[in-house]
Parts: sequence; C-alpha cells; structure tokens
Amino acid sequence: MRRASAPKPLSSALVLLLLAGCAIAPPTPRAPIDAEARRVVDRLTVGWQEFHDLRALADVSLKRGSERQRLSGVLLARAPASVRFEALSPFGQPFLLVTIHDGRITAYNAATNEARVGAATVETAAELLSLPVEPEDLVALLSGRAAPPKDLRVAEILAPDELGPSINLVGRYNRQRVWLDFETGVVRQVTITGGRTEATVTFQRGGDGALTGFDLTAGNGYATGAVRYRSLSLNAGVDAERFALTLPKDAKINSIR
Repeated sequence: MRRASAPKPLSSALVLLLLAGCAIAPPTPRAPIDAEARRVVDRLTVGWQEFHDLRALADVSLKRGSERQRLSGVLLARAPASVRFEALSPFGQPFLLVTIHDGRITAYNAATNEARVGAATVETAAELLSLPVEPEDLVALLSGRAAPPKDLRVAEILAPDELGPSINLVGRYNRQRVWLDFETGVVRQVTITGGRTEATVTFQRGGDGALTGFDLTAGNGYATGAVRYRSLSLNAGVDAERFALTLPKDAKINSIR
C-alpha cells in the first residue's frame, strides 16, 4: 500500500500561523496604561481565563509561495500552553503530528519516521517558526481569543477603522493589535508583529457568534491559509496526557536549538 506523503513540517497550519519576521527586537520601554485601555485588557484577560480546552476536526488549506496544500486532522488545545495536531491520511491514519506541551515542541513525520524536538520558547519560535510568540498566544488564537502579553509594556486604544475599535498591546517580544467588541470582549482579528513582518488572524464566526475557524496571512502575503472547524467542542475536558507524544524507538530525532 502506498503511504500518503506528508507535508514538510514548516508547511503545517501551526507553522503558517506563526510565519513572519525573523529577529527579536529590543524590548519596548514601559508606558502608563490609562483606565480605558486597562478595562479592555481586563476584558481580554477574563475571556482568556474562561477558556480551558478545545477539540475539533480541522480542515486546513495552505498556500506558501507556489506551494498549496490541504490537510484534515484532529486538533486539541488546552490552556495555558498545550497543543496537539494530527494530520490524517485519506485512510484515517495520522501521518504528521505536532505537539506543544510542558515547554517542549515535537514535530513527527510518520512517513519519514523523523522528528524535530526542542524547547517551546519565544527564541525557538523566532528561529524555527520565524515569529517570536509564546505557546500561550498560539492556544489563545486557536480558541478565538487574544491573550494579553504577560509582560505588558504598552496598551493603547487606537482610532476605529473599517474593522472597528482596536487596542495595541506591546509585550517583551512582540506587538499585538487586537480588534474586538469592547463590551463583550469578542475578538474579530489579531495582528502579531515581531521582527520585520507580521501575521494576521481573522476569526470566522457563525450567526450565533460561535467560532467556526479563522483565516490567516503571514510573511507580507507570501503565506496564506484558512482553518475551518468541524464538531468544535469547547471546555468539554481534554486530559493533559493527550498532549504527550511518545516517539518510536527507531525514529530519527533532530534537536531544535
């Protein structure tokens, strides 16, 4: 039986979501946060704290330069910083597995029996994924939310544009512009800037406001994609053990430095 070919690890949905500039800029000096901006930050924080876990079938379409891919798989996420994505072959067998858990990132290609393993840090993301973003940011985005930076240095309300009101959040490693309803806290779009370029995630929601997926653009439009959820379940309970990935003993393991 011919084995389904697997995409390169750097073509996965998780990587595309984080694809942007390369260098980590020096930290921005801290600035006073006024009452209105603080209220919006608190609203985002409450929304993030309400999230516990997610499970869904995810249909992914990706375009990176001239390369196009379509993947379907199982996505699990658990606050604060655990992710597991299993891309499935047409026969229902996982051929690409990516996990972030306990501060480690593992990407395993079953077709080649190769894995890349390393620390899931901002520095690793900047080197491997080309955008300095923490695992918490990724989990928040997958759940349709925005997690304010833990080391928040600047928070300022920006003038409304065609997308509506937004807030600029500057942390130690990146800058987020978050468009949201200031009263309900529902996030419409997030642009994360780090290094020389940026990545934008635009959330898709049904008529009832439920999250149905997101569109994304990164690398100044070089990489684009769409993720659509099926059978999405929020806060139904996903055990931490689901994010542990045991590699085959004969797998070729390359370290992410």
